[in-house]
Amino acid sequence: MYNRYLQNFYNSYNFTGYLKNIRICFRIGFNFLLGILLISSATIEIHEYPEKVRQFTHTIEFDYVEWTLDAIWQKMLQSAVSLEDYLPAKQPSEIIKKSMTTQAQITQLQAELSLLFSDPNIQNKTTAMAPVQQQLDQMMKNKSQLAPLVESSLQKQVGAILVENGFTVLGQPFPPVLYHSTPLPMALIVSPRDKIQQDANISLLSDMSAGDMAALEDRVMHDLDVSALVVPVGGVGVYPTMVMATSDLSYLVETIAHEWTHNFLTLRPLGINYDINAELRTINETTASIVGNEIGQQVIRRYYPELLPSEQPQEEKNEDSPKGTLVEQEAFNYRKEMHTTRVQVDEFLAAGKIDEAEKYMEVRRQFFWENGYPIRRLNQAYFAFYGAYADTPGGAAGKDPIGPQVRAFRSQSRSLSEFLEKISWITSFEQLKSMVTEQPAE
Repeated sequence: MYNRYLQNFYNSYNFTGYLKNIRICFRIGFNFLLGILLISSATIEIHEYPEKVRQFTHTIEFDYVEWTLDAIWQKMLQSAVSLEDYLPAKQPSEIIKKSMTTQAQITQLQAELSLLFSDPNIQNKTTAMAPVQQQLDQMMKNKSQLAPLVESSLQKQVGAILVENGFTVLGQPFPPVLYHSTPLPMALIVSPRDKIQQDANISLLSDMSAGDMAALEDRVMHDLDVSALVVPVGGVGVYPTMVMATSDLSYLVETIAHEWTHNFLTLRPLGINYDINAELRTINETTASIVGNEIGQQVIRRYYPELLPSEQPQEEKNEDSPKGTLVEQEAFNYRKEMHTTRVQVDEFLAAGKIDEAEKYMEVRRQFFWENGYPIRRLNQAYFAFYGAYADTPGGAAGKDPIGPQVRAFRSQSRSLSEFLEKISWITSFEQLKSMVTEQPAE
């Protein structure tokens, strides 16, 4: 039904006349110029890496310039059409949910293809895979038809919540919310072995296999005596922002808001100084995560309340029952165990026990694997990357004091907009600490 509606609209709409509208043309031109400004900043930060690392990656690095120019063109077309403005109020949300269902089907079909390809009992793999591939092609076509409306509608919904939170210039969110979903690049993270520190973050092509990743990591680690890891990313703060395709709507809107926050910060000292040191990087990522989570949750509550978790009443405790009558096995707590791992690794490294730290991380990696968390490689580079996201206590950040300081500053701020506006102007961790009125326990 939605595909037919969209096709009829495209066939009947007078695009030439609409493009002559002065307001739309101004918006297109403004977004284009802002995109050029932000891509220039982001590209410099992304590609200025030590040549000793880039010798391994220069042939497989992701082309941000080409991607961003194409994304800007897509956004210009969407801005000119503004199809979401011509649909009934609730229809964009229904189309978005349909797109999420389609993405879930795509993911399932891709997994099925991978299983068929790997099955040693199937002799004619082409024949066996053909019907599944046909279904996948149709699902991809359906998603492609819905994508412009889905992106425009989600941009509008996130933008409306940003306006309600006070992130406005002349009544509009600034920068304007623009994102585009495509396969995202992988990232090669490099850290010294004797301490956890991100020395390089190089964006690579998105179609790397697990074997390709491991081979690259091994070469870099062997030749440079460093810790290296290729990781997936959920989004990139170029402009329009890059956001991964997912069937999880809550994660999607949180990521859109997270990457918008990076665009906001890019125009202020905290974002400009992103790569100055690890402390500012962690403040950046933790801030973006806090804003992304809060805005994302508000979007879900406003437009998709049926997706909110149902509140289950807690079972009443029987104070008269004897202790120990019911023995429950404590569920595996990933964040708690990862926090424990990071703290122990930091202690090993501080004592100069690099080999012990690396052996310990491998033991813990197997422990996580056995408990349902298939971590491919756990090393210093892993913590250098994931430890920067400290919006929630525990996890890969360990005892790093930066996350608690950012969270404390958010809790003392009267609003989300006050928090983001003030923290966006800091240029050091010491400045942040001086702004926190009640120091958190470290």
